[in-house]
Amino acid sequence: MLRVLEGLHVPVVAILHTVLSSPTRHQHDVLNEVIRRSHHVVVMSANAEKTLRSANFVGATPLSIIPHGAELTFSDERRAANARPTLLTWGLLGPGKGIEWVIDALSVLRDLDPVPHYVVAGRTHPKVLAREGDRYRAMLQRRVVDNDVSHMVSFDDSYRNLASLQALILSADVVVLPYDSKDQATSGVLVDALAAGRPLIATAFPHALETLSDGAGIVVTQYDTAALAAAIRHVLVDHELATTMASAARRAAQSLSWDAVAEKYALIAEASVAEVSV
Repeated sequence: MLRVLEGLHVPVVAILHTVLSSPTRHQHDVLNEVIRRSHHVVVMSANAEKTLRSANFVGATPLSIIPHGAELTFSDERRAANARPTLLTWGLLGPGKGIEWVIDALSVLRDLDPVPHYVVAGRTHPKVLAREGDRYRAMLQRRVVDNDVSHMVSFDDSYRNLASLQALILSADVVVLPYDSKDQATSGVLVDALAAGRPLIATAFPHALETLSDGAGIVVTQYDTAALAAAIRHVLVDHELATTMASAARRAAQSLSWDAVAEKYALIAEASVAEVSV
């Protein structure tokens, strides 16, 4: 990367999707050199900016926050009163996804009528698959059986294009992000869920804490099965709460549209070009 930057004679805007709070020495040195060679740096959340400034030397390089973008896909279609509510987690599977805690939580939600249907969508992460095979998915499937919730959980490892993924998200009554990480600065899944106007339940990773503070989601502590179960029950039983959360998600999504995000990048690009041209 640094060799590429050395050969460039145009303004460089560095977009940092992930900002580590405890980088290795090599990661730290490379990132700081990227910052030094950039005309502008972009992070995707206020927490990421705080982490970047505390763990790195930003110096005089301009730094902006531009959120992860998404295509807005709202739908007013309502679930039939007697239909099973759908919980959804999607993305590449692997340890740290936290899906096992939702499966455990379902064991105390079997009294709900109708019982929820938890859809786990996504293939195993290719690096995880190469390293350890499908061990994580197999563990989850055993956990489903051990918790006696086979009638409440389905796994979908099919590949989905954008239209199919959007339809899947819109089919969910609640999106659950039960990640183990306490350092995740940006989640594309969270942004896509907001862009679809879906209520969210998430663990307390930085992007969720920052983005869901206006009522679009409920945040619980990592690994807390009881808190996950209580949050799921609350949203599924209290229809007024679910409606309020969905409305908050739609409001939050307005600043995440690709048009809004593109406009912010265009302003940075114009300013960077003008600075070099002077």
